[in-house]
Amino acid sequence: MSHTINLEVLLVIFTLKDEALQVWLQPCHEAHAEGQWALPAKPFEGGCSLEQTAYQCLETCLGLREAYLEQLYTYGEPDRHPHDCLISVAYFALIAMDAIARLAPTTPTGAWFPLTRLPPLILDHASILAYALRRLRYKLEYTAVGFELLPELFTLSEIQHTYELILGERLDKRNFRRRLLQAGVIEPTPHVRSGEGRPARLYRYRPDAIAEIKARRLFP
Repeated sequence: MSHTINLEVLLVIFTLKDEALQVWLQPCHEAHAEGQWALPAKPFEGGCSLEQTAYQCLETCLGLREAYLEQLYTYGEPDRHPHDCLISVAYFALIAMDAIARLAPTTPTGAWFPLTRLPPLILDHASILAYALRRLRYKLEYTAVGFELLPELFTLSEIQHTYELILGERLDKRNFRRRLLQAGVIEPTPHVRSGEGRPARLYRYRPDAIAEIKARRLFP
C-alpha cells in the first residue's frame, strides 16, 4: 500500500529558564499519540524556503520573528510514522533568557520543559532532541553559540553558569575564565551588576570576534 509523502520543518527550541536548559513542546492530538508531546513543526508548502518556514513556525509558537537558527538534520526513515511517509527537516533555535519574559506565546497549549523532566514524546522526537543537544554541546567548543542564550550584557559567572547548564557538568572557574578571556571574544563594559557581595563587571560579546572563533577552538 502506498503512503502519502509529507514534508515538514521541525524545530527544537532551547532556552535557559529556572536554572535549567529547557525545550518548547506542544501536546500531540493525533489518535496514535494520545498523551504524548511533540517538537513544534510546520508543513512545508512551497513558496518560501525551508529556513523561512522554520521562522514561521517559531513565530507561531512564541510570537518571535528572530532567533539563532541552524539546520540540524533531515529525518526520512520509512517507518517513522505509522500511516504516512513523513520527512522532517529539523532545525534548532536558541532563545536568549531575557527574551522569554517578553514573549507572549501564541500557542497557549505549548510549554517549556526542562531536559531532565521531559514528558513522553511522539515518534522519534526524543532522539531528534538528543541529537540537537549533542550538536549544541559540540558547538560550544568552537563557536560562540552559548552567547545566544544570554542577555546582551552578562557577568563572567553568568556565562560560566550557562555553559555548565548546557554541558550538564561543573567547570573549573579559574580555567574557564582564563580560556574565555584569552579567546578575546568578550569585552568589559563600564556597567556593573550589584547584588550580594562585590558588584560584578558586565561584559558583552564582541561583534567582531566571529573570525577569531573560526580560527581556533574556544575551549580546546
